Amino acid sequence: MNINGIHHVAIICSDYPKSRQFYTEVLGFTVIAENYREARQSYKCDLGLPDGTQIELFSFPDAPKRPSRPEAQGLRHLAFNVNDLDAAIASLHSHAIECEPVRVDEYTGKRFTFFADPDDLPLELYEMR
Repeated sequence: MNINGIHHVAIICSDYPKSRQFYTEVLGFTVIAENYREARQSYKCDLGLPDGTQIELFSFPDAPKRPSRPEAQGLRHLAFNVNDLDAAIASLHSHAIECEPVRVDEYTGKRFTFFADPDDLPLELYEMR
């Protein structure tokens, strides 16, 4: 098998309009396709990142909350690479989104921080420069 990369990550949200606004207006992802699936009473929105990676944003009625803290088994967090961590943090702060204190990866020496989406999904910004 030869895996070339990650195509998409799927996220189920509790408030579709709020999460759609967060991922498009705050994080700047592009809507590729958006569909309401009547049979499931669910939205599916494909969001694009500049490198071609996609996020599928879903809404489902009465979806259970995801346990995330303390550490739970399963997907731990979703990390995005940025060129300028300070500028990215300032952008989040301009939308009243708080970030954890900046840390340094002890193995790579790269700086990173965590913040949360509207459903408290842990998201990370990882500085690539």
